[in-house]
Amino acid sequence: MSPSVQTTAAHRPFDRRDARTLSLSALGGALEFYDFVVFVFFTKTLGLLFFPPGTAPWLAQLQVYGIFAAGYLARPLGGIVMAHFGDRIGRKRMFTFSVFLMSVPTLLIGLLPTYAQIGMLAPVLLLALRVVQGIAVGGEVPGAWVFVAEHVPPRRVGFACASLTAGLTFGILIGSLLAAWINGRYTQAQVLDGIWRWPFLLGGVFGFIAVYLRRWLHETPVFTEMRERKALSQRLPVREVLARHRGAVALSMLASWQLTAAIVVVVLMTPTLIQTAFGVPAALAFHGNSIATACLVAGCLVFGLAVDRFGVALALLAGSLGLAACTYGLYGYLAAGELRWFLPLYALAGFFCGVVGVVPALMVASFPPAIRFSGLSFSYNIAYAIFGGLTPPLLGWLSASLGGMAPAHYVALTALVSVGIAIYLKVARHPAG
Repeated sequence: MSPSVQTTAAHRPFDRRDARTLSLSALGGALEFYDFVVFVFFTKTLGLLFFPPGTAPWLAQLQVYGIFAAGYLARPLGGIVMAHFGDRIGRKRMFTFSVFLMSVPTLLIGLLPTYAQIGMLAPVLLLALRVVQGIAVGGEVPGAWVFVAEHVPPRRVGFACASLTAGLTFGILIGSLLAAWINGRYTQAQVLDGIWRWPFLLGGVFGFIAVYLRRWLHETPVFTEMRERKALSQRLPVREVLARHRGAVALSMLASWQLTAAIVVVVLMTPTLIQTAFGVPAALAFHGNSIATACLVAGCLVFGLAVDRFGVALALLAGSLGLAACTYGLYGYLAAGELRWFLPLYALAGFFCGVVGVVPALMVASFPPAIRFSGLSFSYNIAYAIFGGLTPPLLGWLSASLGGMAPAHYVALTALVSVGIAIYLKVARHPAG
């Protein structure tokens, strides 16, 4: 962007058009992310339906977690390809295409025949559709952060990225509420008999609604300015990222580790893990998860405002320490055999998971506009493929070896890394800090 454009953008107020862009982007993101995460809330059911009868419950669960992880492993492919075109032909086009690509496999999962109907072809088809979901979300999440960050004044980027993250996590809340309602209203036999299909069919409809909503959005001013000035990257964007911005990639990947732990472990896996490790009833586990996810949405917004007020470093430091402490408190309490304070402790842990709203602001500030989509997407998706993809099977193994506190130890380790990043940002006076 030219200096005059940067100056104007920096001083203009956050207006009604910005609010409309953030609202539509967050709502569309919520509907799409619901499609991606609803899978994990029905892990036990899918394990019973898509693998041979007589498979040990722990093995069936581990196999479904493996298919769940395949979605994460596929994310870099979608992220790199969509980011390439996002940096070359426009943010909005990829922003819309990614949600369409998500809705189709979600709908098809709801229509899949089970193992009893087609044998081993059932888990193979489930895996294939999960891979397509991973490709779609690999372009969606980084593209959404770049899209909203480039629409608002620079001093509101923290809130913009966090509001989009809150929208994505609201999609988790929709899935959690639906899972809690189904588990509370229907017996396991009824769920296995066909009720399990409803969330996926509904997700397909959600996806097409999100496609429609994004018709009302406009290309970002930053990309429009670069296109008019012919300032778009002339080289392969991801090659330029790896040639000139390796430090930013490393920093962004490390910051994304805690993001994956907060979402995958504390929010997505905890309802299932605590049923197995501590005997928490399914209805209570999902009820707690719904409350925690609602607090996560609020936490994202609070930490986004903190970024704009205090900077990335301080917001990341406070959030990381709070997340580690609250996760230990939650799992330690359950390990002691108590349930009375489960809901407030899970709510508090959910709130501090809102530190995930800090990470996109850090990554947006780490890459120049011409290769921002590619830089952010490569870093985030590679990190999520490694950490998010390996976490479910790794925690399944660690829990069997180390007991029910293993998830809390893992989250604390990622928080320690983020504390180190926050200190580095301050000491090095990094632009994101």
